[in-house]
Amino acid sequence: MSKRVFNFSAGPAVLPLPVLQEAQRAVVDLPGAGMSILEISHRSKPMEAILSEAKALLTELLGIPAGYSILFLQGGSSLQFSMIPMNLLRGREVPADYVVTGTWSTKALQEAQREGKVNIAWDGKSHNYSRLPAADELKFSPEASYVHCTSNETIHGVEFPEEPETGSIPLVCDVSSNFLSRPMEVDRYGLIYGCAQKNAGIAGVTVVIIRNDLLERTPKGLPAMLDFKLQAANDSLYNTPPVFAIYVFLLIARWLKNDIGGLAKMARANREKAKLLYDVLDEHPEFYRGHAQPESRSMMNVTWRMPSEELEQAFLKQAQARGLVDLKGHRSVGGIRASIYNAMPREGVTQLRDLMLEFAHQHTAKA
Repeated sequence: MSKRVFNFSAGPAVLPLPVLQEAQRAVVDLPGAGMSILEISHRSKPMEAILSEAKALLTELLGIPAGYSILFLQGGSSLQFSMIPMNLLRGREVPADYVVTGTWSTKALQEAQREGKVNIAWDGKSHNYSRLPAADELKFSPEASYVHCTSNETIHGVEFPEEPETGSIPLVCDVSSNFLSRPMEVDRYGLIYGCAQKNAGIAGVTVVIIRNDLLERTPKGLPAMLDFKLQAANDSLYNTPPVFAIYVFLLIARWLKNDIGGLAKMARANREKAKLLYDVLDEHPEFYRGHAQPESRSMMNVTWRMPSEELEQAFLKQAQARGLVDLKGHRSVGGIRASIYNAMPREGVTQLRDLMLEFAHQHTAKA
């Protein structure tokens, strides 16, 4: 195998090497099945065991209490932007509240507006999505259908250290890019959803954790594939699910439990990795201009600009030569973005930190 680079892509993202190796073996022969994981029936005993263990491990890792259902769905979080208001807002008199903190929460808002009344509880556009709202800035509707927020915005690099308090109003949270990166108090949420291809596996499966009482809101007449209640009643097996993606999710869950030691330890490692890069931004604020305000910084996606696009291109070229790849910022904002998800080794972040220091010293001296 060729030498592995350090992959800083925002998604699909780096995977733990032990997970890749186990998946590689299962592509040829899933243990106990006598066939490839790509060949097994979704109604088979091996698949039944995969689903059961995946749900059990996720319940253990997050401490999911009784009264919640775990669904493995398709269509990514982008489909959930529509599916959630279809199930929880359509036909209701009271609006849903949306906290808009960047590109992905904006897209979620736009889809919800197709389904019913929506109130924008806060919008960070005037701040160029560089910070998150303080509690007293949030303007929730009385008796809102739900409050929606995006836990981490990959493009702008802002992350809620803790999502808003909503009292009795169900909190719906898109956790796509920091799912399983830290512990969560699941009982604070009515619904949690996240596509897998950041921290939890590969593209193709989206995990939804929904409080069972919210399943009763599903209106009649929805397309079967977009009906939460029907999907829960069929244990995510209404149609053929993304078998391989669910299997990789299971391998990630095993890795988090057995190799890492749980989400508290994973969160500690993630904070330490992020600090390596943010320390450089703080030491060289005129050269590395971090997008996120310090109190809103993401532990998953570190974003910054440099004094010129020419310097950014030179930096990316040097990074590529060192095996530090996919650092270019999103096309909508430019600059540099280092996505340092769970599986990014500390060694990769250390090498990026070292390059940042060298590059700043080299070009500051020239100036």
